[in-house]
Amino acid sequence: MHDCKVTPAMASVIKLARALKIPYSWISAYYPGLNFGRIADVVKGRMYAHIPPAKTLPFDFPKSI
Repeated sequence: MHDCKVTPAMASVIKLARALKIPYSWISAYYPGLNFGRIADVVKGRMYAHIPPAKTLPFDFPKSI
């Protein structure tokens, strides 16, 4: 599978999602081709450290019931 390239917009959503304790698996399901390593790179500040978290999640982002 081809690894998805992370954009600044994706990074902001990833940061908010992890702050809300949303699992890596849900984040990678929302962004097909995005692996856990790229999510970790964003969360740990190795990628897009200067990008702040999004203010809200996209309306179609997976949420717990």
